[in-house]
Amino acid sequence: MMEPVQSEILSNGKSHNLGGEMVVPMKMMQEEDVNGTQTVRFDDPDGALESEEFLPSGDGKKNIHFTDFEGKTSFGMSVFNLGNAIMGSGILGLAYAMANTGILLFLFLLTAVAALSSYSIHLLLKSSGIVGIRAYELLGYRAFGTPGKMAAGIAITLQNIGAMSSYLYIVKSELPLVIQTFLKADPESHLWYLNGNYLVMMVSASIILPLALMKQLGYLGYTSGFSLSCMVFFLSAVIYKKFQIPCPFEEFSANSTAEHLSLNVSSHGHEYNNGLVHEDDCTPRLFKLNSQTAYTIPILAFAFVCHPEVLPIYTELRNPTQKRMQKLSNISILVMYTMYFLAALFGYLTFLGNVEPELLHTYSRIDPYDTLILCVRVAVLTAVTLTVPIVLFPVRRAIQHMLFPTKSFNWLRHIGIAMVLLTLINMLVIFAPNILSIFSIIGATSAPCLIFIFPAVFYIRIVPKEDEPMNSVPKILAACFAALGVIFMVMSLSFIIIDWSTGGGLAAGGH
Repeated sequence: MMEPVQSEILSNGKSHNLGGEMVVPMKMMQEEDVNGTQTVRFDDPDGALESEEFLPSGDGKKNIHFTDFEGKTSFGMSVFNLGNAIMGSGILGLAYAMANTGILLFLFLLTAVAALSSYSIHLLLKSSGIVGIRAYELLGYRAFGTPGKMAAGIAITLQNIGAMSSYLYIVKSELPLVIQTFLKADPESHLWYLNGNYLVMMVSASIILPLALMKQLGYLGYTSGFSLSCMVFFLSAVIYKKFQIPCPFEEFSANSTAEHLSLNVSSHGHEYNNGLVHEDDCTPRLFKLNSQTAYTIPILAFAFVCHPEVLPIYTELRNPTQKRMQKLSNISILVMYTMYFLAALFGYLTFLGNVEPELLHTYSRIDPYDTLILCVRVAVLTAVTLTVPIVLFPVRRAIQHMLFPTKSFNWLRHIGIAMVLLTLINMLVIFAPNILSIFSIIGATSAPCLIFIFPAVFYIRIVPKEDEPMNSVPKILAACFAALGVIFMVMSLSFIIIDWSTGGGLAAGGH
């Protein structure tokens, strides 16, 4: 019997140490394989410990890796979970990004970010396979010790708090409009149920918190599938509306029919004269550069971050192999890439230079009581609400790694962390000036760390030099990948700070 030693905590109810020997859970069984050697199997159906990880044993016995864990989530459900982790509020800002880059430049940037995301997942999977770790933070620990674990944990926490804040910001801004439309309420009324701050707190307490208290991520596969179907409906409506809304579009006014039929000055400063605009205002641009172009890459990076969820989903995948998980990741990224481009393209072609950072708000300028857009709002609200619990899982795990690395599972702590996180996120949503501030700041800081820098430097440190010397092609590519991430982060932050200091973007409170 091996002696328990200090362990690191992972996400699926069990625990293993970082020093070489494994912590023995409450029950274990010895099984003989076909060669007659004994293999330790863990039988802990109640999830006695907070989480688990398999590392090579230091006493010469057979190495046990996390791929020996018998995952129960099907390939399809895992695609839904990872796709749902990728998909989220970022899709609402992509038409605005295209309006500030042009179609071809946006397509190039979108393709580049998607391909780089897939490559970084490859680095994560290969690193995790070598050391048998299936938590992002513990890859950081294996690569750089406690500083690496803390850096990864902080980046994951910031990224996912930003993501959840953006989702709940949509609830705050869209749910009052849905209720107002259903009840035909006066937009100027100050009824409590039209107050977005109250509504977002109610949704957090009644829907998100119960889902966030589930113990395993795989159980959310069904809600992930439903959430993705809502986003497919959103995309379908955006494509349909492109052929229903003329250019220039007519601004809605509740004051009179004459005003409703007239064209007003748009929010982007295009002046209309008797319903006429210059031809350029209705002509799509293939390439475009302006002060807002700097926000495009952070928005795209924010839209593709799913890396903290990759290893937990890998853990719970049935018949897990690196090749199978890479295929799953590629499928999820490809589907999201296609949906992102179509949503951005048709949203941009509908409004061109008048598109707003939050696409659905632009439709409200035409007819806030449109039935189809009302249904789309409900679908998007459902999708982002069901995504929040998926994103909360790795944040809670990161906090547990940083603050309670050796503690066994405790329902009180499990619930308490979720409640504290949701309370913090609600505070951010209530006081955030706009959704663009969330997209850009998070997309320019934690996103490049999680997509570019950390996977590359972890790979370089973890893969043995005997297998891949530092001058080998894979490690040179990984080093270039990390350098690209640093350049991207520095440039994005510089552009955003410059734009902010000159009174644009964030300083102006959005558009």
